[in-house]
Amino acid sequence: MSLLFIFIDGIGVGENHSLNPLADKELKSFSFFTGKNGFHRECEEVIGDTKLFKTIDANLGVKGLPQSGTGQVTLFSGINASEMIGKHFGPYPYSSTKPLLVKNSLFKKVIELGKEPHFLNAYPDIFFKKSEIRDRWTSTTLMVRSAGIRLNKIEDIKEGKAITAEIIQNAWRDMLGLDVPEIKPVEASKRALNALRNYDLVLYEYYLTDKAGHEMNREKADIVLRRLDEFLMGIIKKIKPSDTLVITSDHGNLEDLTTKTHTRNPVPLFVKGNTEPFKNVKSITDVTPAILEVLIDD
Repeated sequence: MSLLFIFIDGIGVGENHSLNPLADKELKSFSFFTGKNGFHRECEEVIGDTKLFKTIDANLGVKGLPQSGTGQVTLFSGINASEMIGKHFGPYPYSSTKPLLVKNSLFKKVIELGKEPHFLNAYPDIFFKKSEIRDRWTSTTLMVRSAGIRLNKIEDIKEGKAITAEIIQNAWRDMLGLDVPEIKPVEASKRALNALRNYDLVLYEYYLTDKAGHEMNREKADIVLRRLDEFLMGIIKKIKPSDTLVITSDHGNLEDLTTKTHTRNPVPLFVKGNTEPFKNVKSITDVTPAILEVLIDD
């Protein structure tokens, strides 16, 4: 049994109206969990033995708008980073919260259990050059590097073993001029499912949702969501009953296109597979402990 963790940046549970691109019946993946048109505040919780949808807190008891740095550190460590420093901070981890990803991360804890985690995202060479010069890493890449795990590069993309940030590899071709083929979202979903055969925990990060929210661009929001939806549906349809799929976010944003900032809305938690450890999850602080419980029960 393995667990696939899909982290989607910047999606909260907002109002059921036209300015919320997440409240859309065409988003079959989210509708699969809610039984409604995507997800929004009018959706009732679904707490079953193999399928779960609920809303969880991302404000963490701290005033102000949640930010990616503290939100992601909290999500990937199970420790309230915002409460620790008395504020929300982002987009990168705050200096005093970095040790949570270095020493107490989900990946480190999975390794301590004698199991093997894997990060599906790949990065172009320019990412490594800039990050190493500034010594500034995102929450996910800091966590992975600190766990002694190699980050995927272009060769992993060419071998079909990793996924780019935009899923279909078009930005690597069009913006960076790299010689990689464009793929369909369903091909990316196959790569994710293939990874589950070899690892106990597989993580994939999708951040273009947060970017579209900041740009307040409905057309771009629909494009990134349709792509994500196809990717997720490929996984939902084919994932083994013995494996578990977990999807959640770090803060709200895209659900309200009237503002370019983050929101204080709760975020969704979707689970397909072993839902039991997630039934009592109340906030993003509880996600890592629940994931570990699934892996311990294996």
